[in-house]
Amino acid sequence: MSAMDADAWVALGSNRGDRIEQLRSAIACLRRIEGVGVRAVSPIYETIPVGPSTDLFLNAVARLATRLPAERLLSALQQIEDLHGRQRVEPWGPRTLDLDLLLFTPEGGVTVRISTSELELPHPRMYQRDFVLVPWADLAPTMLLPNGATVAACMTTLDVRHRTIIRKYPVRRDILDEPRRIAQG
Repeated sequence: MSAMDADAWVALGSNRGDRIEQLRSAIACLRRIEGVGVRAVSPIYETIPVGPSTDLFLNAVARLATRLPAERLLSALQQIEDLHGRQRVEPWGPRTLDLDLLLFTPEGGVTVRISTSELELPHPRMYQRDFVLVPWADLAPTMLLPNGATVAACMTTLDVRHRTIIRKYPVRRDILDEPRRIAQG
């Protein structure tokens, strides 16, 4: 893929169905979006859910390169969620797939700030979630975030009440690079 205009960071999560396959398929779908390239995907972590769900999550973070504006990228992420059977019944409820746009930085390095009913960038809760910060730190621990701290530094300041990670999930790091077809129906 040729040069892209922006870096985008996306959190991935699943706690319904074949969680690994949901994440693998989501990455494959991201690769098929015109104007989007997947630069890197973190290892996967198993986490305790935040909210009413009782099923454990698998979480990862992906770094994308894109020519799409943030709003169009968000729309593409939501279409991928829908393809995977995502139902938006209750906030923080169980989901087959959750794709959250965390940060969007065009060439030149100035972070996009958006606050609409559909999109808030930077993601307002990314600093409070170890299931976002820990996999992100696997990819870019020294990356400076809009709050002025590095990803690794943000991890160390998390309140113990916001710690959800159980373990690094025991799969090969490149497992998300092996797309399989998801069942549709």
